[in-house]
Amino acid sequence: MFSHTMVGSNDLERSKKFYDQLFTAIGSKPGRVDDKGRLSYVRGGAGFMVTSPIDGQPATHGNGATIGFALDSAEQIDAWHNAGVAAGGTSIEDPPGPRQGSFGQLYLAYLRDPDGNKLCGLYRVPKT
Repeated sequence: MFSHTMVGSNDLERSKKFYDQLFTAIGSKPGRVDDKGRLSYVRGGAGFMVTSPIDGQPATHGNGATIGFALDSAEQIDAWHNAGVAAGGTSIEDPPGPRQGSFGQLYLAYLRDPDGNKLCGLYRVPKT
């Protein structure tokens, strides 16, 4: 349904360090910088991008917005979360772990990136 997601940053160098660690922790490559200075990451055919706002105003996080990353295991979620905290992110919500949702058993972890964007690592636990 979506081709990509983009968040704003006030410090692209800091964001590259943060997101490179986040994505390499789950087996992806470090981000590429395009000719406009935007960072891009690709995983599973989807794109995630980071940019300075084109209107010249400061980047802010969206209140109520969450960007979810579909990951492959609880262990991968833990690695993703730990890498994010180590790279300057903030652990938020409950600690990483299992949750029962209306769509079944999930394993979730939540972070805020250095610019305050809310991120979620999500693994859908197979039914047994």
